[in-house]
Amino acid sequence: MSKPILVIKFGTASITRENGDLDETVIAGIARQVAELHASYHIVLVSSGAVAAGRQHLKNYSGSISERKAAAAIGNPLLLSKYSKYFAPYDIAVAQSLCERHHFSNREQFLQLKRTYEELWENNIIPIANENDVVSNTELKFSDNDELATLIAVGFGATQLLFSTSVAGVLDREGKVVPKIDVIDQHALGLADKEKSALGLGGMVSKLTFARLATRMGIQVVIFGIRTTDGILNAINGNTGTLCLPQPCSMPARRKWLASGSLVTGRILVDAGAQQALESRHSLLAVGVKEVLEKFEEGEVIEMVNENNIAVAVGRARLSSDMLEKSGRQQNTEVAHADDIVLL
Repeated sequence: MSKPILVIKFGTASITRENGDLDETVIAGIARQVAELHASYHIVLVSSGAVAAGRQHLKNYSGSISERKAAAAIGNPLLLSKYSKYFAPYDIAVAQSLCERHHFSNREQFLQLKRTYEELWENNIIPIANENDVVSNTELKFSDNDELATLIAVGFGATQLLFSTSVAGVLDREGKVVPKIDVIDQHALGLADKEKSALGLGGMVSKLTFARLATRMGIQVVIFGIRTTDGILNAINGNTGTLCLPQPCSMPARRKWLASGSLVTGRILVDAGAQQALESRHSLLAVGVKEVLEKFEEGEVIEMVNENNIAVAVGRARLSSDMLEKSGRQQNTEVAHADDIVLL
């Protein structure tokens, strides 16, 4: 692509008022700042808020699954119309992209989604992505839009991913913004407030978890407060919020997709020798599998955990879990080829 790709995620709490109504002042500010960046980046906006926008139209809304889906059906066009209204003065058109988890777990569907976005960018149109809550299966959905934004950023090769929040950034124990995180380790994850907002699904735990994945894939992440003056423009330069530095990553696009977008359906426990082989970029052989923790079919993506129950890799299985168990852990039976394995 001729321009770097920028993904910006807006959570429900960051674009709504305390009563749950859309805050049009915030949306107008988003449009103004994104318009300034439009000439320099291919931009994807990932915006929550459809349920919040639509729920006021339902009687006695209580937040049940069916009510949330109905609220999303009402709220999606309302949300997009607000974005369209405030981007219009800058002669920028927007397009709605309602995504489901399987669009990322199936590589052909993912590549089609990418080609669609590229067509929109060629025509100077900004896609606004959101989960398709109306039809998403409760068993097969994004954990929240932080995950959706991360999958888009990793899969499309974005250089930067911005998470806007209702607070100023990642806060330390004294309530002060942590300006920079070099590596998102357990200490950094421990800074996150475990509470979720009343409106959204995610929280700081979610943002740091997916920021960790994105930075490992070489993407710079900034977590910032949307109500900070020129928050987006300052976040681009790392001058506000919490800057999470990208880690070196030379992984090809297909393996980045495998590590982030593919849907894990099975889990296996590997022994110390197999873990060492994986870390040395070798294939996984049946002899190194101690136990099948969750069953899987040939071609599905499996998670490989070590004896401390820590995920060390994901890979595409070359045989089913039933065949693996029937193989009797034969020395040369290949469970996953090195080219189809990504270390975590």
